[in-house]
Amino acid sequence: MTTYIQFFDEGLPPEHELLGGKCASLVTMTAAGMPVPPGFAVTTALYDAFITESGLGEVIAAKLESLDPSDVAQVDRVSATIREEIYSRPVPDHLREPTIAAYGTLQARFAEPVPVAVRSSATAEDLPDASFAGQQDTYLWLTSLTDVLSHIRACWASLYTSRAIIYRLKNGISEEGLSMAVAVQKMVNARVAGVAMTMNPHNGDRSKVTIDASYGVGESVVSGHVTPDNILMDKVMLSVVQEHIGAKHIELVPDATAGRLTEREVEPERCTVRCLTDDELKAVATLAKSAERHYGTPQDIEWALDRDLPEGQDLLLLQARPETVHSVNKPVAAAAAAPRTTTGFSGLGGITAALLGGGSYAPSIPTHHHQSKDTS
Repeated sequence: MTTYIQFFDEGLPPEHELLGGKCASLVTMTAAGMPVPPGFAVTTALYDAFITESGLGEVIAAKLESLDPSDVAQVDRVSATIREEIYSRPVPDHLREPTIAAYGTLQARFAEPVPVAVRSSATAEDLPDASFAGQQDTYLWLTSLTDVLSHIRACWASLYTSRAIIYRLKNGISEEGLSMAVAVQKMVNARVAGVAMTMNPHNGDRSKVTIDASYGVGESVVSGHVTPDNILMDKVMLSVVQEHIGAKHIELVPDATAGRLTEREVEPERCTVRCLTDDELKAVATLAKSAERHYGTPQDIEWALDRDLPEGQDLLLLQARPETVHSVNKPVAAAAAAPRTTTGFSGLGGITAALLGGGSYAPSIPTHHHQSKDTS
């Protein structure tokens, strides 16, 4: 592949300027041997070539010149104009072809076609002291090449939502060098999914691992639509210290006929029991600890058990990012914590939003889209 495409497992370095924050993280985790769903990045080089060859660079610069971030109506007009230009200008064939080939290569890894997620990976999103939560887009359960190509373009356009423009203006983040990569990755067919933190988020106790889990894909957990199971575990012994069995009254599951995710009620007998076995709890905690060892700092991780994979190989790591609230302080001594009834992780989203459900279930361009909670 050219510099326009980079597979996560290609063995190339995770260059942030080429991959953006999300894709660089996926490449890093894959290289570390973590169980990451396969996929590829449409790199910033392709986006930059499109912007240059379409003449949009000059158009965007002119529209943003002297823009007042306090004039929301003006920003909205400029945002709409720029995004429409990105949607409407043709992508040259020589820029489309690498993505088409990469999508075919990814699908060839599976016995049958698999749905994918398409999600943005901006170069600016990992700047120090900058939180870009909700400013770029994620699209889910795409099942055709046409949908993938159109939603890659939608991710490009999400660089210029009103919120993203205002954030950059107010925080003095230059438009120069701003670019967008896009991740195209196999969707996880999750039977159980959730999040975990390698500390107690209530008091910063690093001798614990906290796990939130619910049935189906993870949007129900991330969005707070369900009360998940919440388990506090000893990080060394991997024993349960405290647990709260959440209601887990709904789950998001794939509808193969409609080609989207659908919400259904969980049977009462499943609502009242923990959705993870003891062995699965230990596996999730061990995965979280592995991410912490690899990155050298407490981690929020996002994970799923994929119903398409055999037992023992079905636990997938979807994202790992530093915990940013307690880890800046000194570690506290081990302490007991009260059970939680709702998820309390800071800045969750990451790839859960992309692969577990935090995106558009029935995508279209450009009106029905979801601004993901990505912060990594």
